[in-house]
Amino acid sequence: MYIEPNPSLPTGPSQGYLEPALESLLNRSMLQVHVVAELHRRGPWLAEIPPHECGLFHLVGSGRCQVECDALDATMTLESGDLLIFPHSPRHRLSSTMEDNPNHTSLICGEFRFTGTSRHPLNLALPACLVIRGAGASATFRQLATTMAEVAHADCAGRNVLLNKLADALFTAAICEYSRTASSRQGLFASLTDPRIARVVQAVHDHPGNVWTMQSMATLACMSRSSFAERFKQLMKLPPIQYVTQWRVGLAEQLLRNREQTVAGIAQDLGYSSEAAFRRLFKRVSGMSPGKVRADGVRPLTWN
Repeated sequence: MYIEPNPSLPTGPSQGYLEPALESLLNRSMLQVHVVAELHRRGPWLAEIPPHECGLFHLVGSGRCQVECDALDATMTLESGDLLIFPHSPRHRLSSTMEDNPNHTSLICGEFRFTGTSRHPLNLALPACLVIRGAGASATFRQLATTMAEVAHADCAGRNVLLNKLADALFTAAICEYSRTASSRQGLFASLTDPRIARVVQAVHDHPGNVWTMQSMATLACMSRSSFAERFKQLMKLPPIQYVTQWRVGLAEQLLRNREQTVAGIAQDLGYSSEAAFRRLFKRVSGMSPGKVRADGVRPLTWN
């Protein structure tokens, strides 16, 4: 599915609930963003991008290019300032003809992943292809995109570090643009448009170690258990308790890779009664033992 946000859409009465709930998620997004390639092309050119294990993005710094992909119904044109995001990195083709590119096209290409898990709520909720058009985006997004393009052409100390930090900020701005303007929402973004469910999602993100039960979540949402369970599953496509478990496991993977806490300490902070119970659940959900995750450390991003 290809989504191009519509900046003219009204935000609606639930926007006040969406912002803090989304911010609580972004604060714990476990996101890694790296700029891995800069393409500068004149005249006709073609770049074949193979499938990747992590997400990919392309920012057009100058000029224009064409994009072809199975996720798109037709060839799409990207202009200067546009950002293309492929959360699941299908095979795609970037190209430009002499007519499209009489002078010069520059692209900043990068990878992103949510550390430790492919089941991160944002990763599951984003469409197969997302485009943020610079011309219709917020001033913040446009300024970040412009600054990235300027740094990419600069010869200064710390250039690569600056690009990676700007890419992280730009990706976050893109998520906010999508949440503000998308006409079609799924998963997390759909749930955040319901003030009752958004309140619960934010609380789970902010306090994962609480003793979350169906009753406690329903009470927080001011709904009956049955109505809450039905509405949550309708929007999130999974039951509330399963969402809590997946969120905890994702956080645990991040903490294990950072190696700042013991396994027992992580288990306690995330609300598990014993280290043994946490280890069993973690392996069942993630497919790996906590020790294996800790031994692997943080997996580097590569452009193969």
